[in-house]
Amino acid sequence: MNSIVEMSTARPVTPHGILVEELRKTLEMAEAASISGEVLTNLKLTYQLAVGLEPYISECTTKESPALTALAKKTSTEDWRKRFGDGETVRQLEQEMLSGHLEGQTLKMFVRMTKAKRVLEVGMFTGYSALAMAEALPDDGKLVACEVDAYVANFAQNCFADSPHGKKITVEVAPALETLHKLAATGESFDLIFIDADKKEYVEYFQRILDGGLLASNGLICVDNTLLQGQPYLPPEKQTLNGEAIALFNSTVAEDSRVEQVLLPVRDGLTLIQRLN
Repeated sequence: MNSIVEMSTARPVTPHGILVEELRKTLEMAEAASISGEVLTNLKLTYQLAVGLEPYISECTTKESPALTALAKKTSTEDWRKRFGDGETVRQLEQEMLSGHLEGQTLKMFVRMTKAKRVLEVGMFTGYSALAMAEALPDDGKLVACEVDAYVANFAQNCFADSPHGKKITVEVAPALETLHKLAATGESFDLIFIDADKKEYVEYFQRILDGGLLASNGLICVDNTLLQGQPYLPPEKQTLNGEAIALFNSTVAEDSRVEQVLLPVRDGLTLIQRLN
């Protein structure tokens, strides 16, 4: 229909993306039913406000580096079914696991704002967010990335090799909780920690980071997917196991007297956490 902006074929995976898709379908139904007047006019305006928001935000955000563009393209053209099988589709992996332009630039700015020199990433996938943050680190900065899958870790490291900032990144291939235990045991601490791994282990990551002394004084924790397609605030019957896990994580953080936090509606939700002095 001419009145509806052409949508991407990618499956929407954020609350905003899902909202746009639902509005699109509702507008199509209203036009097919020949609804006219103020209701249709308001529905069209609502859809225009929603569909134009994310493209405009991206347009007004600093462009990603050529290395990040190449990494995203390589990720999108990889045939993940060869590695992960038909149970996990390429579309799910690309859309749900790659941080992307807006979140990458957000994390990059947080690294600069906090003057971080040591960064920990819990869950790396193909390394988009790791490389974005590394680009903001000083020359002597270090980023440790946790990745459970050796194939994905190797894929990311090949991408890092094409960037002068890749040398700042060290990849630890193991379950994230094992790596967190090892880092805590050796007295490591980090100025910024980004969590984007197994949602069902988010609470344990959070506890281990605080209890293990992994967060430096005045350090910042950034946690991805804390709105998870809107599931944490939808009725329980609309929640998957991951949605339930994120809802539990959000309430756990909110009730922890050791920290203060803010949940930002960036992409699929980004929570910022700092320990109270």
